[in-house]
Amino acid sequence: MKNISEMKILMFVDDVYEDLELWYPKLRMEEAGAKVSVAGPDVSKVYSGKHGYPCKADIAISKLNSHDFDALIIPGGFAPDKLRRDPRILQVTYEMFSQGKLVAHICHAGWIPISAKIMKGFRCTSTPGIKDDLINAGAEWIDAPVVVDRNMISSRRPDDLPKFCEAIITYLTSND
Repeated sequence: MKNISEMKILMFVDDVYEDLELWYPKLRMEEAGAKVSVAGPDVSKVYSGKHGYPCKADIAISKLNSHDFDALIIPGGFAPDKLRRDPRILQVTYEMFSQGKLVAHICHAGWIPISAKIMKGFRCTSTPGIKDDLINAGAEWIDAPVVVDRNMISSRRPDDLPKFCEAIITYLTSND
């Protein structure tokens, strides 16, 4: 069994992130022992979630190195639509995925893997609002609380966060 306390997990933030989809996994991974870093466009800015909860980035997106992290968890909300336009976000997402590292996304966060061009041939889920986007990117969309396919885990919405986080921890601590 792998030790999650030795793992570094990356998350992305920008304005209008879905509050629960950032904070629930962040706190759950930290509770399990992982070190979680949140990357945003500007480390001096406080980002506001859809429901007003603040989040400050630990590291600037421009400073990211995919080799520094063991997994990527992308929260939803409307921040992913803005972040997917940043070439560095797409590069880091693609690199981590190509290195066989876990890429997990929930709700609207699937927009980033779509733009990073890593969805083709994968089974996944999301909010129904981006179902067509995922299918058009070559994914097989499934309406389920969580879908695990190789090194990708996806989930639909905040109500699914317990199962999403459980799947992430199980994946990260498995021997496979």
